[in-house]
Amino acid sequence: MRFGIFHTLCPLFAALAFTGNVLAEQVQVAVAANFTAPLQAIASEFEKDTGHSVIAAFGATGQLYAQIRNGAPFEVFLSADERTAAKLEREGLGVSGSRFTYAVGRLVLWSAQAGYVDGSDAVLKASPFRHLAMANPQAAPYGLAASQVLEALGLSETLKDKLVEGQSITQTHQFIATGNAELGFVALSQVYKEGQLSSGSSWRVPAELHTPIKQDALILKKGLHNPAALAFSEYLKGGKATTIIQSYGYQR
Repeated sequence: MRFGIFHTLCPLFAALAFTGNVLAEQVQVAVAANFTAPLQAIASEFEKDTGHSVIAAFGATGQLYAQIRNGAPFEVFLSADERTAAKLEREGLGVSGSRFTYAVGRLVLWSAQAGYVDGSDAVLKASPFRHLAMANPQAAPYGLAASQVLEALGLSETLKDKLVEGQSITQTHQFIATGNAELGFVALSQVYKEGQLSSGSSWRVPAELHTPIKQDALILKKGLHNPAALAFSEYLKGGKATTIIQSYGYQR
């Protein structure tokens, strides 16, 4: 079962670079939807520290990949997995040797209702709900991880008629937050900040139930000669970016 498709790409226009800095440039970044909040925080610090500004588009990794293949003007790609970035590198659309893991994601079963999820998989097995949301496994790595969890728990067939798919992890979160689905699988970063669950109730899915969600960054060929693209890629490896990334529950 699928709900209607929402528009999943929304541009973030950072403020203009420092006045008078003639060397300041813009970098266009394609960003996996799960990394929206950390990217916004990192982009702000990056601009303050370098003068360069970020223009970012957020969406499902599969959709961003298709846009890059079709000539979208992105210069850096922040994937929600390692496979898609590696594929672009092999296809000659990325700068060889520039790929690295910028974050390792965590999957969480989340409900906007307090107490609905008791910190375990019990609610999945009892299945008192009408709808369980997850991202499309073909487009979003977090959706693929969710499908692997259901398979590992032996619940794929039992729950298949209750599944609703978002085209990105952002849309999936919207389904749950608005009550269209009682619960669902989202990225920990969407409901977690500074060590605290922001609302509702959750179960942090054990990492051994799915393939590790290693999220890779890649400088795209369009960014090879843009100083801002090269600087942003390096900035992601630094201390400030690491602190922000970890504050949202990611590992490095």
